[in-house]
Amino acid sequence: MMKLTRKIFRIGLALALTASLVLTGTGCHGSRGMNEFVIPEEFDTSRDYEITFWAKNDTNKTQTKIYEQAIKDFEALYPNIHVNLRLYTDYGRIYNDVITNIATGTTPNVCITYPDHIATYLTGTNSVVPLDQLFADEKYGLGGSEVAFDAPTLEEIIPKFLGECEFNGAHYAIPYMRSTEACYVNKTFVEKLGYELPETLTWDFVWEVAEAATAKNADGTYKVNGQKVMIPFIYKSTDNMMIQVLRQQNAEYSTPEGDILLFNDTAREFLYDIAEHAKTGAFSTFKISSYPANFLNAGQCIFAVDSTAGATWMGTDAPLSDIAADKLVKFETEVMTIPQYDPEHPTMISQGPSMCVFNKNDPQEVLASWLFAQYMLTDKVQIAYAQTEGYVPVTSKAQETHEYQDYLSRGGEDNQLHYEVKIKAAQLLLDNTENTFVTPVFNGSASLRDAAGQLIETTTKSVKRKQEANEEFFEKLYTETEALYRLDQGSTASGGTGGAGKDLGPLPSTARFLLGALAGTWACIIAYVICQYMKKKTGEKH
Repeated sequence: MMKLTRKIFRIGLALALTASLVLTGTGCHGSRGMNEFVIPEEFDTSRDYEITFWAKNDTNKTQTKIYEQAIKDFEALYPNIHVNLRLYTDYGRIYNDVITNIATGTTPNVCITYPDHIATYLTGTNSVVPLDQLFADEKYGLGGSEVAFDAPTLEEIIPKFLGECEFNGAHYAIPYMRSTEACYVNKTFVEKLGYELPETLTWDFVWEVAEAATAKNADGTYKVNGQKVMIPFIYKSTDNMMIQVLRQQNAEYSTPEGDILLFNDTAREFLYDIAEHAKTGAFSTFKISSYPANFLNAGQCIFAVDSTAGATWMGTDAPLSDIAADKLVKFETEVMTIPQYDPEHPTMISQGPSMCVFNKNDPQEVLASWLFAQYMLTDKVQIAYAQTEGYVPVTSKAQETHEYQDYLSRGGEDNQLHYEVKIKAAQLLLDNTENTFVTPVFNGSASLRDAAGQLIETTTKSVKRKQEANEEFFEKLYTETEALYRLDQGSTASGGTGGAGKDLGPLPSTARFLLGALAGTWACIIAYVICQYMKKKTGEKH
């Protein structure tokens, strides 16, 4: 028995040491500390490199082909660099996989992502490469002398978009595409209800028209469309909805340092509005009802708010319409800015994917990765991808080309490449770039964003279930949402130790396994010590 116990002890001790070393080396969520990246003096073209690129695609095969063509063209310029493409259907899956792979040291080389997510990636020591020195490097920087393609210079990246990739005093990403939110309006129904669209939508106007659209006939059908279904106002991303409403009213949301300011009186006043209009059936959300585009195209919605990147799903003639042809209703689609409180000073969020480069123990591999990321900013890639949706290129170099300007000028020539709604959506952002904003980025900002949307989702769902939205309801909602997203434990910026800073989501399975193994191992060690103690006491008695 004692021999078995000693064997367990030896095995357990080895496991404990291994687990301890791994967990110590992985720090927050297990990220392995690596040396700070230093730019090599020369790129070693005598070696072969294999790098991975994780990207997101909305089942849009055209986008997939653009990625594949970009990789093919890049590899023709750099035959010693092979790029492996891995596609995801949503950014959340990329985020979760990166967190897990940080723990095992198997991150991709280049990743399409969002700054909120990068802030969490940075909890891994040197896991993401700060790019400022690479930007400025004479040989391999933006437009560098040794770069084998016509890359944009730093000055040719739209400053507003580049600024979104800066936090903690450094740039940890480069913008890839940019979009904003748009309100896709069934103009035909607005006029049928006796209204005329203003130059800029206001919240009062949208709510008034939405309520008017809830009127029914004696048989229970809606007067405006003659159908049994009508949800006048549907919002896709309720996190953006709340964030923009606060910004439009100069209300607080958070600070760059990570202070959580979301749960304020302005937010509560807007939630009262949400409750009022959800109660009548004038308002709903994507999570509760489904895609706004499906209702809009079926004549069952009047104001559908979604990203400009979703423009090809919107409208009677939308090339990617996702409903049966016999369900489509003919109407005139207008593309407008989201509702405003001050139409003279429109305010809207800037969004869209960026690219980060992950650090590796081989600086040459990192440099190869950077060259590929930089290639994605070339005119050919930027223009081709922007034409797939209501995105806009992130460089003035691409925006000002004859090819892109010609594309914009041909809106409505066809319902594919030059689909009018798509080009109007892109033009909306081009016209309002200076009216866009982004929220502060810190470790935990992704959870704060989720909480902002959850306030609207819970309010809408509760009212639809006949629950009364009063002061008691909102007090409870604030408390429960803070706890759910762990925003009630203090605040911190990226790399700090407060509650929000600790909000990294669930631990990856690797880390959970090691923690479990460590606990079990120490239990074996304690059992061994107790056995040895009991043996000694027994020997003393005899």
